[in-house]
Amino acid sequence: MILQITAGGRTRAVEVSRSGETFLVSIDGRQHAVDVKETGALMSLLIGSRSYEVSMVPARDGAMMVHVDGVPVEVSVASPRWVHGRGGAAHAGGAVGPQQITAPMPGKIVKLLVKPGDRVEPRQGLVVVEAMKMENELRARGAGTVAEVRVKEGSSVEAGAILVILE
Repeated sequence: MILQITAGGRTRAVEVSRSGETFLVSIDGRQHAVDVKETGALMSLLIGSRSYEVSMVPARDGAMMVHVDGVPVEVSVASPRWVHGRGGAAHAGGAVGPQQITAPMPGKIVKLLVKPGDRVEPRQGLVVVEAMKMENELRARGAGTVAEVRVKEGSSVEAGAILVILE
């Protein structure tokens, strides 16, 4: 899966895949093996021979404030193009047409926040997915009605799995 990640005002194409106990992370075409270990409230990332201490807290507008070795960096992740459907990204007024909410990476469904038939507003939480020891609330891009919920709490999902469909 390729994501557009903006960190420190610079946007990069980042592809993440799992390789045994480590992750393969490709940033703008350069591949790195990344080992992730949780150490209390921090994560330790080993990239090559260099170790980084990382902590994350939610910031404004769905972004994250990521502290790398104590240095704060605001990070936001754009949804992959295929999440928006064939028409590409939604226009500034919100999503148009059916929305497929997908898992951004492999993880576990921690909580379902909606059920079929529920009416939702833009940016309303739909499902909470735990991935890489962090809980991520996935939200609606636009108003709609929940047509289908394809997962159950406690289930494991693969990256790209369709979780919720809105109409």
